[in-house]
Amino acid sequence: MPVIDKLAWIHIRDGRILSARSRGKQVYFIPGGKRETGESDEQALVREIQEELSVALEVDTIRPLGVFEAQAHGQADGVVVRMTCFTGEYAGRLQPAAEIEEIAWLAYADRERVSLVAQIIFDWLRDHDLLS
Repeated sequence: MPVIDKLAWIHIRDGRILSARSRGKQVYFIPGGKRETGESDEQALVREIQEELSVALEVDTIRPLGVFEAQAHGQADGVVVRMTCFTGEYAGRLQPAAEIEEIAWLAYADRERVSLVAQIIFDWLRDHDLLS
C-alpha cells in the first residue's frame, strides 16, 4: 500500500482550526508538507509553514499531537496519506504564500470542506473538545 508521509501544523484559535487551500483547489487542508532529505520533523514543519504561511514556528514550542491516516485526496484508491501532526506557537503575521491561495479558520461544521485525513483530524479534535 503506497503511503504519502506528511507533517501538519495544528493551530486552533477560538475553537477553529487554521486551514489552507491551494490555488485551483476546492478542498482545504491542514498546513504542512513533506520532509526533504535529512530533515527532522521539526525542521521540515518549520520550513513548510514558513513557505506556506509566512510565519516562523517557534521550535521550542513544537509538540506532537498525533498521527492520522486516510485515503489520499485526489490519488488512486489505496494510496494513503499519513499525517503526523504537531502543535506550536509562531511569530509573524499569517498570510498565504507559495501555492496557498487562501487561509481560513474552520469549525467542525466545515468538516465536509476539508480532505479525508483532515476530516479524521476534525473528528479527533472535536472528541477532545478542541474544535467547536
